[in-house]
Amino acid sequence: MVQNNDVDGAFGLLNRLMDSEGMLKIIRRTQFYQKPYMQRKALSMEASTAIFNEDMNRKMKFLVRKNRPDKHPGQVTS
Repeated sequence: MVQNNDVDGAFGLLNRLMDSEGMLKIIRRTQFYQKPYMQRKALSMEASTAIFNEDMNRKMKFLVRKNRPDKHPGQVTS
């Protein structure tokens, strides 16, 4: 909704909302024709990136000592 004739602000808000919902990514991806092998390659890259990021996040959470149940495993405390 445009308030006080601020069209630029309303357009920026619309763009931020569409970006947060992933609409801009879909629009950019489907704007031009993509050959089927390029589509498969892009989907494969997305899937492998998601798997890699999930694995790295899991490893980083393990390495950060504050997230472990036993902060110093193997260490004898008296």
